[in-house]
Amino acid sequence: MRSFDEIYAISAARHGGPEALEAALPRPLSVGELAAMPDDRWLSVMTKCIFQAGFNWKVIESKWAGFEEAFDGFDVGRCAFMDDEKFDSLLRDTRIVRNAPKIATVRENAAFLLELREEGGAGRVLGGWPSTDYIGLLDMLKSRGARLGGMTGQYAMRFAGRDSFILSRDVTARLVAEGVIDKPATSKSALRAVQAAFNTWMDQSGRSLTEISRVLAMSL
Repeated sequence: MRSFDEIYAISAARHGGPEALEAALPRPLSVGELAAMPDDRWLSVMTKCIFQAGFNWKVIESKWAGFEEAFDGFDVGRCAFMDDEKFDSLLRDTRIVRNAPKIATVRENAAFLLELREEGGAGRVLGGWPSTDYIGLLDMLKSRGARLGGMTGQYAMRFAGRDSFILSRDVTARLVAEGVIDKPATSKSALRAVQAAFNTWMDQSGRSLTEISRVLAMSL
């Protein structure tokens, strides 16, 4: 496995040098900023990623203002206690994509976020989860959330601004090239190997998962 500096040099060479690469790197929000993020924004980003999964992202983006209106600004209390009348009205609401199983996740994930309030709140639990155990957070989202497994959970955390890696095609290809895994990481053992590699690169560079993930993607 190459050091982070070696992979960084590959990425910089392919994208106009270190200065251009740095300008392209996203940075995560701080733990404090994430702790202050209202529950409705967590539910909003989760829902957007769920609806974008397997669908045209541009369509969801173009309709997102309608989603915000239809789901009452993703107010967690209202969404968690959505009754059948409200649910049925959403199935007829042209402001959103009328996919019943995905609409149901709004209610389920709102209930999940209410549970997290008793554990310190979504911002503290999701935002404060150690980056050195990011796969543990992804596993928790998969088991306790609705449709938040796999890439959906990864994108939700990235778009929420928390420190994260995304196992995209390019990141996976770099991990394979470095001998970390030999195919897309879906098993627990493979994910542990991925986490260990990212932890090593964090120790070497002092950088976030978010930055390292992007550097890996841009090295291809």
